[in-house]
Amino acid sequence: MDKIRRLIPNRKENLMAILPIYPYDARVLREETHEVEAPTPEITQLIIDMFATMDRASGVGLAANQVGRGDSLFVIDLRPMEGYEESSPLVMINPEITDLYGEDISYEEGCLSVPNVREEVFRPEKLHIRYRDANFEPQELEADDFLARVIQHEYDHLQGIFFTDHLKGLRKRLVMPVLKKIRRGEAEADYVMAENAEMAG
Repeated sequence: MDKIRRLIPNRKENLMAILPIYPYDARVLREETHEVEAPTPEITQLIIDMFATMDRASGVGLAANQVGRGDSLFVIDLRPMEGYEESSPLVMINPEITDLYGEDISYEEGCLSVPNVREEVFRPEKLHIRYRDANFEPQELEADDFLARVIQHEYDHLQGIFFTDHLKGLRKRLVMPVLKKIRRGEAEADYVMAENAEMAG
């Protein structure tokens, strides 16, 4: 966690909590998030806890509303992936994708809020994004390949969108029984899922 600790401003030895992950169609995951107005100790602790939660669940990206918070931020850590071992973790607060370009590429995606479901999703291969980092300093980034995909996936969460929403036709119909099971709280996961979450609709 050393690289993550260096991301956090004025960090004391905060304890890290493992937060429950909210499931598919939870209301908090279907509502658009709100901008973070200023850095606060509460936001700092949220970021720390999100990295710890993501690591425990063996994920590479996690949005705040996946742990029940309506703040517009997500965290990314691609180091578990082959070829990204030396990459740096990212905190993206109030992100705004300003451009999507390149070819639409298909790649198998999964999601911690949709356990045991993996589907091919087409996304643009490159993007430009503006955001604030963990120090609340404005940043811009050109991303491509897997990083661009993870950013788009997490950015979707902040807009109330799941990767399964991109599926159409037969593929969507085939996955619906599994999504309904997750919605009923019957999904099995190797990490803590939020119980009795309020559902959208």
